[in-house]
Amino acid sequence: MGSNLGDREQTLRSAVAAIAALPMTAVVATSRLHETAPVGPGVQGMYLNACVRVATCLTPRGLLAALLRIEMAHGRDRSSQQRWGPRTLDLDLLLFGDVVMHDESAAPYLTLPHPRMCERLFVLQPLAEVWPDAVVAGKPIHDQIAALRTV
Repeated sequence: MGSNLGDREQTLRSAVAAIAALPMTAVVATSRLHETAPVGPGVQGMYLNACVRVATCLTPRGLLAALLRIEMAHGRDRSSQQRWGPRTLDLDLLLFGDVVMHDESAAPYLTLPHPRMCERLFVLQPLAEVWPDAVVAGKPIHDQIAALRTV
């Protein structure tokens, strides 16, 4: 999750509460907040990023739909905003257990694991806090982080 517009910290805390309120879903762990430089076009403010680990009975597509509703409730309109531009709230589904999928049958597309997560320390570092034994793209998450730090 990330935010670089408005009261970033409050937005992220509100999003965690909204995720915890989802049916058949419990927040298992939340990372600390990480302030990071923006990735994307134009001049943007710094981001606050974090990861939330949940246990859920929702399907991957059901969880994504719920996350997108939470974004909208926090002022995000993906249809009118520039990709990777400034945003009040960005909620990405990174992993869903060991599910591997690429579903283009409905918008938005859903690819698991998230296709760009291994390129981004601002994703991997908070993810490692909530799931330290995660294996991402066939490698332990800490190996993925070490590889990015050497680039």
